[in-house]
Amino acid sequence: ALAAESVQRKAIQYDAAGDAHYDAASALIKSIRGSDPDAGMYWLARMLEGGEDVRFLCRRLVILASEDVGNADPHALPLAVAAMQACEFVGLPECQLTLAQCVAYLACAPKSNAATLAIAEALADVRDGRLLPVPIHLRDSHYAGAKRLGHGAGYQYAHDAAGGVAAQDYLGVEREYYRPVDRGFEAELARRLKSLRAMLRQYQSPPPP
Repeated sequence: ALAAESVQRKAIQYDAAGDAHYDAASALIKSIRGSDPDAGMYWLARMLEGGEDVRFLCRRLVILASEDVGNADPHALPLAVAAMQACEFVGLPECQLTLAQCVAYLACAPKSNAATLAIAEALADVRDGRLLPVPIHLRDSHYAGAKRLGHGAGYQYAHDAAGGVAAQDYLGVEREYYRPVDRGFEAELARRLKSLRAMLRQYQSPPPP
């Protein structure tokens, strides 16, 4: 009884603007990322009882759906967004049910941070000054004078190619940012991407205009 009373008292003393806020938020996110719905449920309850801003909770869950679940379960992001919208529509106290459903789903979902790592690596290349010119065949050809500059020359319309994939260079260098994991739906994307990259690498440079 004393332990239960202590837990209750500490929850009431939760500081929604101080260290307790950030520590509890960190515990919530790490519990979901670690696939522990029970711990996630406790930290959610702790924050709700402490008066945490529901919008903050929703925002963190939407971010986590992309950052830590990603394409391993593509349903995670729309579910988190739907939870955010439902919380705005319903409000407290009933929206705690929506938050609980979202936390449970995200915690049990297969995990992937492949998209998170991909954009981080691409941003690092850009910020480090690796600025690639747009390949001539991908440049806009709809304005006056574009044809004279050779813009768009050699471009292949993907829908006209066999399988809807043209053997075409879209970057100008060999670079693989997106490396799907072998979990959940992303395992299917990994198999598909292997085939796509093989088709794309059949590209041969077009003759100069």
